[in-house]
Amino acid sequence: MNIVECMDVNKTYQQGQVTVQALKDVSLQIDRGEFLAIAGPSGSGKTTLLNMIGGLDLIDSGSIFVDGEAFESLSQSQLANLRLHKIGFVFQAYNLIPVLSAIENVEYVMLLQGMPSQERRERARAILDDVGLKDQYDRRPAALSGGQQQRVAVARAIVSNPSIVLADEPTANLDSKTGQGLLEMMKQMNAEKQITFIFSTHDRMVMDYAHRLIKLRDGRLVDDQIKNN
Repeated sequence: MNIVECMDVNKTYQQGQVTVQALKDVSLQIDRGEFLAIAGPSGSGKTTLLNMIGGLDLIDSGSIFVDGEAFESLSQSQLANLRLHKIGFVFQAYNLIPVLSAIENVEYVMLLQGMPSQERRERARAILDDVGLKDQYDRRPAALSGGQQQRVAVARAIVSNPSIVLADEPTANLDSKTGQGLLEMMKQMNAEKQITFIFSTHDRMVMDYAHRLIKLRDGRLVDDQIKNN
């Protein structure tokens, strides 16, 4: 069953006097439970496409459906609610809240969802244990390594059991060993929880881990292959 469907998606940006077409008639379908990478050189449109699927930016034309919801039919508050409950985000720069501890960062999305405090704390502890941070609950981001911060970010993204996790260059600031450990962890969670993972990347290791690889060039989808790994 499709969890994401993009139909003839177009997006342009203004850069000074220049109009840049970031996406050109992109159409694709993504099934529930996929572990998929969107790859391409800088400027190919991969991060733009990820932002469109996450509802962080609006398309100019075409249609995007996420879990059966058509983005163009949603109000801003409905779109924000869909993001809050169905989509987890992992960013290249971690985007943790500096004044909050690791466990408080993980709890934050559940706090916004209105989950009771005891359940929030129990779920946050369990997911931090799962990502190998059992002894780091009370550390703030500045006291964690880059790999640990990205693990907190992944824990925050998946703790409320979203349908989809969107990860924008999640290994870009990590050494290869740490990046591999992070990918192994996300692949295990994909298998166990059937969460759909969609990466944008130019990291060959992420492409190798993905079960499906979509390639963009100059805003167009130029290749879509299912792999046997």
